[in-house]
Amino acid sequence: MSNFLIYFGGATILGFLIHYILKFIKHKSLYPFMPFKYNFRRRRVTFAKVLKLLTERKAKVIVETGTSREGLKATRGDGASTFVFGKWASLNDAKLYSVDLNVDAVNECKTEVKKQQLQNYISVILSDSLEYLNAFEDKIDLLYLDSYDYSKTDTEIQRKSQEHHLQEFKNAEKKLHKDTIVLIDDCGLPAGGKGKLTIEYMKSKNWKVLIDAYQVLLIHKNSI
Repeated sequence: MSNFLIYFGGATILGFLIHYILKFIKHKSLYPFMPFKYNFRRRRVTFAKVLKLLTERKAKVIVETGTSREGLKATRGDGASTFVFGKWASLNDAKLYSVDLNVDAVNECKTEVKKQQLQNYISVILSDSLEYLNAFEDKIDLLYLDSYDYSKTDTEIQRKSQEHHLQEFKNAEKKLHKDTIVLIDDCGLPAGGKGKLTIEYMKSKNWKVLIDAYQVLLIHKNSI
């Protein structure tokens, strides 16, 4: 009986160890830039590369369409980009402008910005992103497109989201330069995701895909 208990006790401990090892492997953190507890999952590789490029290119102006609604609680689901790029801005004397048409999302994000003490580096704006980008006056060092919600099944919403993101890029295009970084979220979804039309258009305008994952990261060929 004792040998039986030892055997199955050991098997249980081994099972727990395997479970936590696999959990650790699947945990995609941005440590040490962000605390290890935050899991960025499928966005980790693109976020990490963007942070590196921002530093190398001495970026100062970041524009994001579609604000982070739940702050750092949403790193696994939505990525919490406002707070990833906002923290980078706070460490590099830069500024993030995050624009969203949803009143609740804007208010929730503003609350979290204050909580994180990033209000000097993040401006959360309630506006239509197309109008905002069209009127934006500064040169943009990072353009992050993640606004019009996508659908895995509704082809009409897919089309509208793709067209909206393309128009966002076109409205911002004159504010971009050879060292601008463009990151598009939710591309690894049915029918090409949010970035399908934008990526096709950008490729025709001398932009190069640097990383093609769930997010797509592009830089201008002249910057290489």
